[in-house]
Parts: sequence; structure tokens; C-alpha cells
Amino acid sequence: RLRAVRLAYVTVGWNCLEAVVALGAGWLAASIALEGFGLDSVIETISGLTILWRFRRPQAEDELAERRAVQVIGLTFLALAAYVAYEAGTDLWYHRAPSFSLPGFVLAILSLLVMPSLGLAKRRTARQLGSRALETDSLETCLCAYLSGTLLLGLALNGLLGWWWADPAAALLMTLFIAREGVEALSESRSKPSDPDQ
Repeated sequence: RLRAVRLAYVTVGWNCLEAVVALGAGWLAASIALEGFGLDSVIETISGLTILWRFRRPQAEDELAERRAVQVIGLTFLALAAYVAYEAGTDLWYHRAPSFSLPGFVLAILSLLVMPSLGLAKRRTARQLGSRALETDSLETCLCAYLSGTLLLGLALNGLLGWWWADPAAALLMTLFIAREGVEALSESRSKPSDPDQ
């Protein structure tokens, strides 16, 4: 449990920094993919705080805390997917082209280096503790690594080749994975805790 709490603190700290940089750089560059990445960091912060809440509950409340934590994480996934899809679709419709963002580009590279290790550490700890909530949170962290790669591709194609549509297209691609994880998390929150296949 202590390791889970420590990993949650690392997640919250990193993602607060990531959110500030990504949202600021995204606003300056008018990049919906970068803003979506920043919002994903906000969502991951909420997820990390949810994990902190879950593991600070008395052990007698573990089952209920697990279900509530997984449900909160699933709902945040779906909220993020809806926002990014709306903004990216609007940018494509109105042909709004973002500017290349060097801070956003560097942030995405750093995230691509940090997130996989953090996600795997959470997953190992989740399996040791038998915690679905922490495992779902680890999926969100691994998803962040995927989003970093998608963001890098979109920013690079726009900045180097002038493909304005690459940024919102990359953001739309993100929504498919975000929404899928949200649906899976909500499904897990309704599954029986005694069922190991869920």
C-alpha cells in the first residue's frame, strides 16, 4: 500500500507540472492536441488523487473504495474524450492551423521517456496488491505515453511539413483510445470483485 501511495504522489507531481506546461504551450500555439495532452495530465492528476484516497481508506472499506475509484477514473476518461473530440472536430471544420510549439515538443519527449516506466511500476504494484483501481490508473499512465507519441507526430508533421490538419487529426486519434479506456474502466467498476477474469 505504501508503494502505491508513493507512485500516486509521483503521478500527481509530474502531471501537475505537465499540465501547466502543456496547457500554457497549447494555448499559445493554438494546438488542440497539446491542450488535449494537458487536459489528460489534469485527468491523470485526478486519477492519482483518487488512488491516494483509495489507499488511505480503512482496509475494511477496500471493496467499495476500489469500485468507486475505478468508476471515477472511467468517467474522467470519457469527459476528456468528449472535450478533445469536440475541439479537434471544430479545428478541422474551420481549418484552424496551430503554430509549432517547442516547449510542447520537448514536454512530449520527456513524457514519452517517463510515463512507460511509471505505468509499468504501477501495474506491477497493482497486481501485487490485487487492486483494480491502481491497475486502471496504470493503464491511464501508459495511455499518456501513447498520447505523447501521437502528440509528437502531430506537432512534427505540422511544424516540419506544414500539415495543419495533422494536429487535430492526432487529437481525434487520441479520443478513440481515451474513450475505450473509459468504457472499460466503467465496466470494471460494475464487475464482481471475485471474478478474476474481469
